[in-house]
Amino acid sequence: MDAFAAWLHATPFSQTIQSVHWIIPFLQSVHIVMIGVVFVSSLVIALRVLGKMRADETFGDVWSRFAPWLWAAFFTMLATGLLLIVGEPAREFDSTSFWLKMGLVILAVSLTVALRAMMRAAPHDAASPLEGPARPTAITLVVLWVFIVFLGRAIAYDTEVWGRLSLQS
Repeated sequence: MDAFAAWLHATPFSQTIQSVHWIIPFLQSVHIVMIGVVFVSSLVIALRVLGKMRADETFGDVWSRFAPWLWAAFFTMLATGLLLIVGEPAREFDSTSFWLKMGLVILAVSLTVALRAMMRAAPHDAASPLEGPARPTAITLVVLWVFIVFLGRAIAYDTEVWGRLSLQS
């Protein structure tokens, strides 16, 4: 991975991202705002599944209102994240927090898709929460996004957070 990071770091595209001083702060800012949109959208959907918010609306209505925000923000976050990796490959690839975050993002997206399937299969009783695996899935999804936010921030402090477990040590 070090050889790939070194190669990527030396590419003209990476050099441009590194040398134009406003690009990385701009990308980080957009990335952070998008994680907020993803988190809030996921939270509202999860709270609807749990019957704690928007109980007067159907599952489909809540999904239709918040899923476009969730997916648009997610794909924007993905794009800015990829550009941040290109701009600082060693920082990302040598970070325990980065790899844990990537694993949790994959899990969170998978659970979001699974939760949507559970919502679609549910009766359209607007007042009731979902039962069965949808409830723990919704809770897990919110917890995952909290950990993803923490791990994203921890990338900059990987050695301090993980000590000997850090890939940087």
